[in-house]
Amino acid sequence: MPQPHRFDDRLIVALDLPTAQEALEMADRLAPAVGFFKVGLQLFLDAGFSVCDALAKRGFKVMLDLKFHDIPQTVAMATRQLAGHDIALTTVHGYPQVVAAAAKTKGATKVLAVTVLTSLGVDELQQTGYAGSLVDLARLRAEASLAAGADGVVCSPLEAGALRRHLGSLPVIATPGIRSLDSAPDDQTRTATPAAAIAAGATHIIVGRPITKAPDPLAAARDILREIG
Repeated sequence: MPQPHRFDDRLIVALDLPTAQEALEMADRLAPAVGFFKVGLQLFLDAGFSVCDALAKRGFKVMLDLKFHDIPQTVAMATRQLAGHDIALTTVHGYPQVVAAAAKTKGATKVLAVTVLTSLGVDELQQTGYAGSLVDLARLRAEASLAAGADGVVCSPLEAGALRRHLGSLPVIATPGIRSLDSAPDDQTRTATPAAAIAAGATHIIVGRPITKAPDPLAAARDILREIG
């Protein structure tokens, strides 16, 4: 059994790369500073659980970010598949029935409910017919998800402060949409700096392209770790 890497688990690096080989090479490159990695839909479709297992065998923690959203029975069967793998965190869309189904079969994995995707802006929200604010929607979904058995939530860093104040100190709050002041926002609409997200109450920041696309990914990761102190 490999010994876990003892690094700052507040930083999760998103391995949003097309193949397992590229992802594992990136993880190994970042290993001097990073011990927690996210496997998303693109990478999972290439390699399945094998890439998660390979990361775990290296002693890394793994977040499997597939955002399960289906009828409760299907979600329950999907999350049951995690039992044979060393997955620290997984994600589901924040609807009570979906969360409750995942919570029943998750085993040792913590379930995080996605509140509002970071690519969604005010204009897109208005198009759905929802009259409240993004913060209101994130709070409502977070409350319902935690009541249904979620261990925490995924939200943009702009909602992290309000959710932390409202939900208290216990739940996990993981925030994608992390960008330094000089980074391009890419397809993220609601972003904040690493330090701002942690100060707002995030327990984990999820960072992909600002690290993996940097000329020196390890240096970029170390810069973020220094920023969050």
